[in-house]
Amino acid sequence: MKPAETVLGRDARLRALLAALHLASPALPVGGFAYSQGLERAIADGQASDEAGALRWIGDLLLLVLARYEAPLWLRAFDACAVGDQEAFARRNEELLAARETAELREESRQMGASLARLLPALGVAPPATDPVAYPAAFAYACARLGVDREAGLAAYLWAWAENQVLAAVKTVPLGQQAGQRMLIALQATIARAVAVAVELPDDEIGSAALGLALASARHETQYTRLYRS
Repeated sequence: MKPAETVLGRDARLRALLAALHLASPALPVGGFAYSQGLERAIADGQASDEAGALRWIGDLLLLVLARYEAPLWLRAFDACAVGDQEAFARRNEELLAARETAELREESRQMGASLARLLPALGVAPPATDPVAYPAAFAYACARLGVDREAGLAAYLWAWAENQVLAAVKTVPLGQQAGQRMLIALQATIARAVAVAVELPDDEIGSAALGLALASARHETQYTRLYRS
């Protein structure tokens, strides 16, 4: 028999792992499937109209946008929750909402954040007092409350984001399922790099100028035919 402390520690790690997998699952009813975050427009414009182009678009967003702004703020929102600093959490949440380049992207973050907040009581977690809550902040809050390791939680968040982008590309380009899996395999290393960048980034270097994403999203608002809300 193993000591009780070892068993309890293992069970806690397993619960945290399962919580991270649950939050990152595409089956989680937060509505992520309804959004492409400008990718649909990029496909229509020929910037991501095949497997290589879609992979480059998604990878660039991970490393040049999420890793340098959204992910560092995710970590800081997590840390604020971990120490019970509601004021700091609210401030990071405001930054995440304010940084959305278009109305579509802002509404997406608010809708998904609200949906996740409504699900938290079922997971045994009281929802955040902040309203509206940005989706990245809500995800970080959930991870902190459920005992998920901060870097593992961020990796789960980025994986869920990347998986949704790949699924959008598979349906819209269109690509086959094997192509989608090749993209996800290739993006694993990119996600690991994005986590590493976010962890090391100091406060005065947080920032990104996502002009391509902003233009794609803005043009998507008036796209004649579309499958996605953003």
